[in-house]
Amino acid sequence: MDSSRVQRDALRFTEWLAQKSLGGISPLSSAVDLAERYRLDQSYATDDKRVDALIRWETTKNFTAGFIAGLGGAITLPIAIPGSVAASWLIQARMAGAIACIYGHDPRSDRVRTMVLLALLGDATASKLLKGAGITLGRTLALRALEGASKKTLTDVNRQVGTKLIVHTGAKGATKVSRLVPIAGGLVAGSFDAVACQVVGRTAKRVFRPTDGKD
Repeated sequence: MDSSRVQRDALRFTEWLAQKSLGGISPLSSAVDLAERYRLDQSYATDDKRVDALIRWETTKNFTAGFIAGLGGAITLPIAIPGSVAASWLIQARMAGAIACIYGHDPRSDRVRTMVLLALLGDATASKLLKGAGITLGRTLALRALEGASKKTLTDVNRQVGTKLIVHTGAKGATKVSRLVPIAGGLVAGSFDAVACQVVGRTAKRVFRPTDGKD
C-alpha cells in the first residue's frame, strides 16, 4: 500500500478512534460516563481499586468474541480494516480514557487523547515511538512526557500510532487461526484480545496514575 495513503488513513483512524472511544458510540457509553459509574461506586476504597475493577471487566468484554463481532458489525469505519479488530481497539481505548478520567484527567485535552492512543501500543512500543519523535521520557512512560509538545508533534504521534495499528491488522495471527478452526480460533482470538486489553489497562494505569500531585 502507498505509504502516503497509509499515513492519511492512520490519522483518520486515530481521530475516529479517539472521538468514538472518548465520546461514545452505540451501544457503548462514553469514557467519561464509564469512569463516572466507577467513581460513584463507594464500594471501592481507592481509585486504584476502581481502575483494577474496570480493567477486569473490560478484559472480560474483550474475551467475548460474540460481543466484539456484534459491535464490529454495528460501526462505520473511516478506513478498510476488519470491524471486529477496530471494535477491540475501541473498547481498549475507551477503557484507557476512563482510567484517565478516574484519575482526574480531562479527556478533551490533546495530551490525554494522544496518551490514550499510545496506551494501545503498550508501554515499551509507546516509549520507543515517543523517543523516536524526540520526546524525552523519564524512567517510565507518563503523561507529563507530553508537556510542552506542540499540536503538530501530537498529530505526528497520533499518525504513527495509527500506522502501527493498521500494519498490525495485517499480521494478527489469531485472525488466521479463526479461519481454519472456527471454535478453537474464536477462543484463541478472544484470549489474544483479553491479554492485549490487560496490557493496555496496565499501561494506562501507569501513565495516568498520580504519583507526586502532578500529571
